[in-house]
Amino acid sequence: MATQESVFHFTVKDAHGNDVDLSCYRGKVMLIVNVASKCGMTNSNYTELNQLYEKYRDQGLEVLAFPCNQFGEEEPGSNDQILEFVCSRFKSNFPIFDKIEVNGDNAAPLYKFLKLGKWGIFGDDIQWNFAKFLIDKNVQPVDRYYPTTSPLTIERDIKKLLGIK
Repeated sequence: MATQESVFHFTVKDAHGNDVDLSCYRGKVMLIVNVASKCGMTNSNYTELNQLYEKYRDQGLEVLAFPCNQFGEEEPGSNDQILEFVCSRFKSNFPIFDKIEVNGDNAAPLYKFLKLGKWGIFGDDIQWNFAKFLIDKNVQPVDRYYPTTSPLTIERDIKKLLGIK
């Protein structure tokens, strides 16, 4: 794999198996999150991610959700089951992607890239479900948040990147 310079150099699969070139999000602020349906943090994270997306998508925020079953096997379903859960229970409108791995030899190339950031105490590996990466309009990762970080506490950082006072 060639060294990637930004998130826009990646193509990923959506939950329907279609290729998505992340350059389609050019000019947007992205919040990339590894999600799970059966985690103790599922309800609060999906609820707050929905709130952020509804509030800021027209100003340029995109939430990209990547299901992952690496933590406590808390995302065991198929892509169709995950979509059904997210859409029926949470009425989420943000993109849901193909189930991936975020750690280890089989980690998705996008996550290998995201984990290269200078994150200090975080280290390389994703700790659990709902780790969050904030990507600026110049497609560079600007911050990484712990799984326990409430999405609404990131709102100030999102507004700053969107240029909202």
